[in-house]
Amino acid sequence: MLTARSLFQEIIDEDESFRLFCSIAASGESQGGWENARIAALVAPGMKELTPKITRHGADEDKHGRIFNALMKKRGLEPVPVPPDTDYTMLLEQRGIGLAHDKLRRDQRLTEKDVIVYLAHSRVTEQRAADQMTMLVTYFGDHPELGRAIRMIDNDEANHLAYCHEELLRLARAGHGRLIQRTLRDSALAEIRVYRDVSLAVMRHMGRILDWPRPKAAVLAAGINAMYAYERVAGWHRMVDLRMPERLDALGGPAAPAPAF
Repeated sequence: MLTARSLFQEIIDEDESFRLFCSIAASGESQGGWENARIAALVAPGMKELTPKITRHGADEDKHGRIFNALMKKRGLEPVPVPPDTDYTMLLEQRGIGLAHDKLRRDQRLTEKDVIVYLAHSRVTEQRAADQMTMLVTYFGDHPELGRAIRMIDNDEANHLAYCHEELLRLARAGHGRLIQRTLRDSALAEIRVYRDVSLAVMRHMGRILDWPRPKAAVLAAGINAMYAYERVAGWHRMVDLRMPERLDALGGPAAPAPAF
């Protein structure tokens, strides 16, 4: 029977599909680490209290990139170039979601609005990351090769999501509620489309590597499109609500070091 668990098991069991999976994940995390480091360096003067948390956010994502690279190295594998149609971060930027990389490359201070856009965009993308890691921990938290890595990343993603909720609620109370809600909605609607497109692209690449028969590929594509249809109608709401998290000041300390894998 075709399930999320059996599908992921098939991907991690074969070296070439595992290498592509880890390369895509490592690239996305490394991009996120660079973005957060630049935002921390350029944060608006009136929001300097966020600098240590943004720095910690970026350090965590850099760490995740190193973890995925270490998992490849453990199998004697080298990263492969990430296919452009699977580059989630780049495709979101092309849709105008988040802060553009050309802005982050300049040595020009960000505005308060820029920082709010960053936090709202992060709240949406961290929801996706947290949901994915929860699924992976459910199925593979005890896996001898991957378990420790995905449990660590899962804990970090939960911290990142809690941080976004807490800071956006604080900024909403300070009078930025309309901007926050508008940005959250725009980000969520764009994200679910990009996620659908990236998921279809990843499945196409995996299908070629694993030689999936056409009926199997068609079933997977239909499932991805069905999930998108649900999210387009109603599911996106879970990505825009704000609630005070159980983990307060989740990014208030230094990043935990990555153990050797």
